[in-house]
Amino acid sequence: MPGFIDQMGNILQMNDYPKKIVSIVPSQTELLYYLGAEKQIVGITKFCIHPKSKVSNVQKVGGTKNLNIQLIRDLKPDLIIGNKEENDQNDIEILSKEFPVWMSDIKNLDEALEMIYGIGAVINRNNSASELMHKINSQFLSFKAMKPKKRTLYFIWNKPFMAAGKNTFIDDMMIRCGFINCAEKDNGRYPEYDLKQIKELNPELILLSSEPFPFKETHLQFFQTEMPNAMVKIVDGEMFSWYGSRLLSAVDYYKILIKDLRNI
Repeated sequence: MPGFIDQMGNILQMNDYPKKIVSIVPSQTELLYYLGAEKQIVGITKFCIHPKSKVSNVQKVGGTKNLNIQLIRDLKPDLIIGNKEENDQNDIEILSKEFPVWMSDIKNLDEALEMIYGIGAVINRNNSASELMHKINSQFLSFKAMKPKKRTLYFIWNKPFMAAGKNTFIDDMMIRCGFINCAEKDNGRYPEYDLKQIKELNPELILLSSEPFPFKETHLQFFQTEMPNAMVKIVDGEMFSWYGSRLLSAVDYYKILIKDLRNI
């Protein structure tokens, strides 16, 4: 049985392909089901909501950043699949001492495709993973970004206002759509802004994500009132931040979004 290297450079040595998997990242849980690993999945987080028809009866092991370590121990997984950004480092360090843990680290589409390949290899679903990678890559290669490009702020949180910054997966999806991320690059990956700072950045487009904070029509109206010269739109956060099999639907979603923006 060969060793596997995850996206953080960790080497996993396993005696056999996993029969019991705990997935602690929602988008990667959905990916595992897509790749055909349903029978191996014994634990997921409370935020793993897709596919809806499959996840309801699977043991929940806490949230992505507050895992129930003892419950995971009780499940005795052969493999845990996590992510550098979404999971707590201390939790991962504890689990890594007891179980094989495959970690992803994703900031762009290329790394998302690498993750799909890596997970496919470690769960013995190489063919399914390769086919999925090809489908996703083909869709993005033929996708045409919005023109002219729009200076954009993409908000993921309210009170405080928190935006997706540079060098994030959301930023890469924005760039591919033709949205110029005007979050300041030196303010971190998810910078916080007050209303005065937002006005100073003067975005042409404000995108309000449906997750992790569920922006609603009242928030849209607030920004439209405060920023009358900007277009404001609520968007499906899964289409911008889920980097697994959900990417199969992303390009079609972006096409509709761009068409809608042209009509605002």
